[in-house]
Amino acid sequence: MFNLILFGPPGSGKGTQSENLIAKYGLKHLSTGDLLRSEIAQQTALGIEAKKVMDKGELVPDEVVIGMISSAIDNNETVKGFLFDGFPRTAAQAEALDKLLDLKKSSIAVMLALEVGEEELVKRLMKRGETSGRSDDTNESVIRARITEYHNKTTAVADYYKQFDKVTMIKGEGSIDDIFNSLSSEIDSRI
Repeated sequence: MFNLILFGPPGSGKGTQSENLIAKYGLKHLSTGDLLRSEIAQQTALGIEAKKVMDKGELVPDEVVIGMISSAIDNNETVKGFLFDGFPRTAAQAEALDKLLDLKKSSIAVMLALEVGEEELVKRLMKRGETSGRSDDTNESVIRARITEYHNKTTAVADYYKQFDKVTMIKGEGSIDDIFNSLSSEIDSRI
């Protein structure tokens, strides 16, 4: 099983590139954002609470996210591998994910990190907010808080995976095809 993490700040293109990578490599997409938004749309207790947290630009608690990931893995035992999109976001989540995958006799092959400048991220998210219906994409101060939160908490994730030589930084600005080709080259070198 080939598992990879696609990493990057909000608006870095993870969703777009995830679709392309899933189509090419036959992976199962695991986006904690999508899982949470599904809970919000269904107005579950988890979704209502998650929306309050997300609207402030904060991260949902680890135990909730890890539980959702475990269930998703268990419900997809026959896939070729998983693409983790936007997860893990902290070193503690990375350690928990590695332990979870180890229990399931698997591991992370690589973490690909998209690098995009803050002003470009704000521009992309504000544009996405015009059509996405996501309240966290329509307020510039919330967007900047999300980006700051990302940088404050997730640098440690890259540091965690660097100790296992599993991190590659990918330029996340430019054409979608150029970024995709850079991601694919790195994956091909590790399969």
